[in-house]
Formats: sequence, structure tokens, C-alpha cells
Amino acid sequence: MPGPRSDLARLRVALTAFFALDGFVFAGWVVRIPAIKEQTGASASALGLALLGVSAGAVVTMTLTGRLCRRYGSHPVTVACAVLLCLSIALPPLTHSALALGAVLLVFGSAYGGINVAFNSAAVDLVAVLRRPIMPSFHAAFSLGGMIGAGLGGLVAGSLSPTEHLLGLTVTGLVVTLVAGRALLRCEPAVPPDRAPHRDDSAPRRLDGRTRRLVVTFGLIALCTAYGEGAMADWGALHLEQDLDASPGLAAAGYSCFALAMTVGRLTGTTLLERLGRTPTVVAGGSVAVAGMLLGSLAPSVWAALFGFAITGLGLANLFPVAVERAGALGGPGGVATASTLGYSGMLLGPPAIGFMADWFSLPAALTSVAVLAAVAVLITIVTRRAAASP
Repeated sequence: MPGPRSDLARLRVALTAFFALDGFVFAGWVVRIPAIKEQTGASASALGLALLGVSAGAVVTMTLTGRLCRRYGSHPVTVACAVLLCLSIALPPLTHSALALGAVLLVFGSAYGGINVAFNSAAVDLVAVLRRPIMPSFHAAFSLGGMIGAGLGGLVAGSLSPTEHLLGLTVTGLVVTLVAGRALLRCEPAVPPDRAPHRDDSAPRRLDGRTRRLVVTFGLIALCTAYGEGAMADWGALHLEQDLDASPGLAAAGYSCFALAMTVGRLTGTTLLERLGRTPTVVAGGSVAVAGMLLGSLAPSVWAALFGFAITGLGLANLFPVAVERAGALGGPGGVATASTLGYSGMLLGPPAIGFMADWFSLPAALTSVAVLAAVAVLITIVTRRAAASP
């Protein structure tokens, strides 16, 4: 393991840069989806199928990246996936059909899924070595990168074509990868104290039945959290505009309130975890999210709904980082892969599930499912708190 404290600090900075880069690049792509739709001439349904390429690539790669991390190390895999992510973001503007778009998004999704497992695995090991709950700070960097990427994308959308914008992201991303990648590759991997030096870490960690169940449990908590993130990203603005008669500009602020509050929550997450511990933090956060989402979905005014969205972001902020960190502490890179795959599945299931429920009932009623799943995360945490107390 890295000896001097300065080595661990450099490792933390390098990993933080990759978390921020991931959020920045992904947000830059998201804000250009309307322009890419127009360019390809895809219908709404065809675009939806093409966008599944991101999801399919991510989920498939997440299940494989754990093995790559065990064999080659999480640091080289992080850098390799970052290079692929930055190169593939330039491809969507070059396509002229939904089929071609889906194919290049499959590559983009593979890189996105791979880097998420790789840098989360490295972060989990660093958390174990430092013996401080700093995982939320890494996810705060992802959120900050996403906010900057989305804001910058909105500013340049009127002056730059999608090709110019996304090519700029490629160049910027490769420069960051060059600088942060050199620092990351020079850092010795953090080796948690529970791993014997003579142990062959290239071999998969043998998990007993109890440990596997706990890893899946933390994955389910991640799923409940990510479901809410996906639902807020895709349906929050529509709820404000359609159900509460908000202007388009004010409706767009809904997700910004949610994302900003989540970023603030993650920036303060380490302090919260050190003072309260994991279980109280998850229980309190999930409970706050339940109250916030009930207010956000059922409030009769726009401003009350915006306040509810912000409260929801604060509540959900640290659930996903804690779930991934605990799964990784128990199962290594494979545990991170399992929790990430389940979590990302929640983000995929959220938007279509909300859509179906909105057709059956109403959009406000459908959005209360976010509160229901936050409550499920709290219940899971309470029921399994004793078993999950020790890694």
C-alpha cells in the first residue's frame, strides 16, 4: 500500500478528477440529445431505442469490469476507460440514423459503465486504507462535474454545433486524462488492511452466502436511490410545467435544485458519516427524501415543489455512495460491480416506470414512487443493520 500520507493525498486527488471528468462528459452529451435527434431524423421511439445503447453497454460492461480490475488493477482500467469515454463522446454527431447512433452509444455506454466500476473500486480501497468515510466526496465531484458540463453545454449550444461541442469535450477530457492518468498510474494501489500482502488479489474473492446477500442488499439500496435520480432527471421538469403551470425556464430549474442539493449533501457527507455513522445517515437521508418527494410531487404550488425537490436531493445524496462503499468493502471489485449494476438498473427503470404509472394514474401520483422506494431503502437498512455492521 502507499506509505507516505502525501501519496494517499495524490491518489485521492487523481480519483476525484476522474469522478468529475465522468460527470462532465456525460452531462455534455445529455444536453445535446435534442440536437442529435434532429440531426439523425429519429422519431421519439427510435431515439429511445438508440439511447438504450448507453444502458446496454453500461450494464454489460459493469459485470465484466470487476474481473478486469482484479486482473490488471483498478488504476489502469480507470485510465483506459477514460480514454475510451473521451473518444466515444465525439462519435454521436457523426451519425445520420438511429441505428448508427445506437451503435456508437453502445461503445460510449461501455466506457461509462467500465469507468464507474473501476474508479469506485479504487475509491473503496482508499476509503478502507484512510479509515475515513470519504466516499461521498468522490460522488460530489461527479455531481459538480455534471453541473458544470450541463451549464457549459447550455451556454455553447447556440454558438457551437454538436460536432464542435462534443469534439471539444473529447480534447478537454483527453487532456484531463493525460494529467490525472499519469498521477493515478504513478500511485501504488491502496491495499485495505484486511488483505494480506501475500494474497493473490488477481483471484476472485470467494464470498459466502451471507456476504453475497449483503452485497445484493447494498445494491438494492443503490437501486432505490438511482431510481429517484433517473425519475427526477426525466420527469421533474414535465411535472412542474404540466401539472403546476410553471414556465419552461422555471420548470428547468427543478432538476437544478435537486442536483445542487445533492451536491451539497455529498460535500457534507463525510462529516455526517463521521458524526452519525452509516446506518443513521442512510436512515435519516432516506426519511428526508421520503418527505421531500411527497412534497415535491403533491404540492399545489411551483415553489413548494421546488423546495421538495431540493429536500429530496439532500436526502438521497449519500445513500448511493454508502451502498457502493459497503458493497466494495465486502466483495471487492466484484461487489462494486454488483452494486453499480443494480444501481444503474434503477436509473434505467425509473423513467419508463414513471411513464407507465403516469398513464395509469397521474404524473404526481407516479412520482410518489420515488418516496416509496426511498422508504424501502430505509426499511432494508434497518432490517439488515446488524448483519451489515461488520465488513
